[in-house]
Amino acid sequence: MENSEGKFVDLYIPRKCSATNRLITAKDHASVQINVADVDAEGRFQKTFSTYAFCGFIRKEAEADDALNRLATQDGYLKNVWSYQQ
Repeated sequence: MENSEGKFVDLYIPRKCSATNRLITAKDHASVQINVADVDAEGRFQKTFSTYAFCGFIRKEAEADDALNRLATQDGYLKNVWSYQQ
């Protein structure tokens, strides 16, 4: 909900899992949010980052590391790390 000035005034804004698009509820205490920073060639922080949120279900199934590799590869942070296997 927004006020008359256009600012968000809700106490809780739900997140979605980056891997499954599931809604992360307030009671999901196993969920995590990871910020991956953008750096220059010398390794200095560029004041921008990408955010990945994982629900507890993904972490319970031990798929969070694979999902992070897949998403980071899609965003260009990693190269030749994740490949689809059947």
